[in-house]
Amino acid sequence: MARISGINIPNDKRVEVALTYIHGIGLTTSQKVLKDLNIDFNVRVKTLTEDQVNQLRKKIEVMNIEGSLKREKIANIKRLKEIRAYRGLRHVKGLPTKGQRTKTNSRTVRGNKRVTMGSGKVASAQKT
Repeated sequence: MARISGINIPNDKRVEVALTYIHGIGLTTSQKVLKDLNIDFNVRVKTLTEDQVNQLRKKIEVMNIEGSLKREKIANIKRLKEIRAYRGLRHVKGLPTKGQRTKTNSRTVRGNKRVTMGSGKVASAQKT
């Protein structure tokens, strides 16, 4: 199993897909990195040479991924909250931040989960 930036990459997957297991690397970024290193997209991780794995490791460790990316995202949200921006206030209230409607959707996020009621009769075990 190849280990890149603290993540075990699955051996049986294609390299193109296996790199997406790292937080912050999607399919497009994965393809770009592989193209820069002249590695075939369809090669399985287990067939990569040690030199290719080291090249991948060096290329990916320069990027903003995993813990540093998560810290940056949290810092950005914290900044929005501190300057009292609209998006920051939505984060504070736990509501959708990107313009989604809230009348019909996002009920569970808002804590307004509607439960279907019964017929109104008391259950037989609870009758007195």
